[in-house]
Amino acid sequence: MTEIILRKQPRQARARASCAAIREAAARILVQGGAGALNTNAVAEVAGVSVGTLYQYYPSKEAILAEMIREMRGAMLADLERARDATEGSDLRATVRLLVAASLDHHRRDPAGAEALERAEAALPMDGETADLKARIGALVIGVLQRHGIAAAAQAAQDLSAMTQGMAQAAVTAGEADFDALAGRISRAAIGYLESGCN
Repeated sequence: MTEIILRKQPRQARARASCAAIREAAARILVQGGAGALNTNAVAEVAGVSVGTLYQYYPSKEAILAEMIREMRGAMLADLERARDATEGSDLRATVRLLVAASLDHHRRDPAGAEALERAEAALPMDGETADLKARIGALVIGVLQRHGIAAAAQAAQDLSAMTQGMAQAAVTAGEADFDALAGRISRAAIGYLESGCN
């Protein structure tokens, strides 16, 4: 597992602002031109910082992407934690609907950016922090499924993740922007899968 980390942590407000500008510039380039258009010189130019400043914090474009992916996965975990807490005492169907809706919140916030980052993530070696975030997301879903008496909860969570990701990716690639309708379709598929006994 490859670690892709910052060279140093930005501590002062000006440094934090520079890092935020770098990530925002990288996001714009990624959405507009794809991963092939992303390089440190282009990011520095769009961000309005020197290449030297960029390299103080990010040793490569992969390091910028890795931090952006960690931020996206961290936000997804927070969305799912809120949904899990809100489903306490709810039945399986209501729980699935809330969790599916929460899993799409990052697409609601920034459809093009989320899709571009997910494509980039597939080609990027996963660092330890991202792997931990994904493991925590998986554990959360497993815990919810176990709470509802779903047998083979780990396998069910893996299948539901693949189902959600596949349907969401296909919808976003096709230009769909109605995430409530998408959440409804994914929820129906997930509920059908779970209520069929997951086999």
